[in-house]
Amino acid sequence: MKRAMLIINPSSGKEKAKDFEDDAVAILEQNHIDVTVKYTEKEGDAVRFARAACENHFNTLVAMGGDGTINEAVNGLAMESERPDFGFIPLGTVNDFARALGIPMQPQKALQVLSQQHTKPVDIGQINNRYFMNVLAVGAIAEAVYDVSPEQKSRFGPLAYLIEGAKALKDKTPFNLNISYDGKVWEGKAYIMLVALTNSVGGIESFAEHAEVNDGYFHVFILRELSLPQVFKIIPDLLSGKLQNNGQVEYFAASNLKVESEEDLVVNIDGDEGVHLPFEAKVLHNELNIFVPEE
Repeated sequence: MKRAMLIINPSSGKEKAKDFEDDAVAILEQNHIDVTVKYTEKEGDAVRFARAACENHFNTLVAMGGDGTINEAVNGLAMESERPDFGFIPLGTVNDFARALGIPMQPQKALQVLSQQHTKPVDIGQINNRYFMNVLAVGAIAEAVYDVSPEQKSRFGPLAYLIEGAKALKDKTPFNLNISYDGKVWEGKAYIMLVALTNSVGGIESFAEHAEVNDGYFHVFILRELSLPQVFKIIPDLLSGKLQNNGQVEYFAASNLKVESEEDLVVNIDGDEGVHLPFEAKVLHNELNIFVPEE
């Protein structure tokens, strides 16, 4: 008997998440004899529901909400001995994980992915005792995203993060970083460090064009220099997916990282404030089986 759990964040998608509940349940009922619906009310609910889905041997777990809801569901699934296949309906502002997996931004189209019953093994990242599916960030832009208001997100979408990031960069000075990775070491000054698991960062799907969702690697970008003329030189490379070739950017791929600094810095984890440096991170290869569109 196949069973499915549907986690819904009622406040996601401009509070329209519940509008898609009946369609989601109907699609899940095509392949499951029982569908359980859970509503999040507070932070941590999606983590708890996802763990319960594992412990009670559900075959399928679907989360409907923004990046925060999806991140919580991933944290509930990660490292459990028995995990259901995972699907999600993106209702957030940026939806980088969905972009990387080719899941449509329109909820009704994303729901049709579930009916195809096609899954793919996908990497996730572990940082200390937390899990993430898209990006770690250290520096000015990482701190600036905390200042993006819901109104800015609604009005500008992913561009809101770039606007706040640009404001923050103009007053920042570089910080020292010491990065140990896969038996190698990088040391130097940086304005920004981004650790991407997928090709899409901040809604820019070409950010790490060569990254695959299950290649077993982090894709690390370090901005070493910063001036207005240099920023204008970076933008074309950023939009064309060639950022790793820019002379102002240090790039390397790694499966394990240890990041330290003499300064008090906080890493941004999938858009939310995370842990203080130092931190250790590793790729969990093919950790989750996720519903994606048929190729």
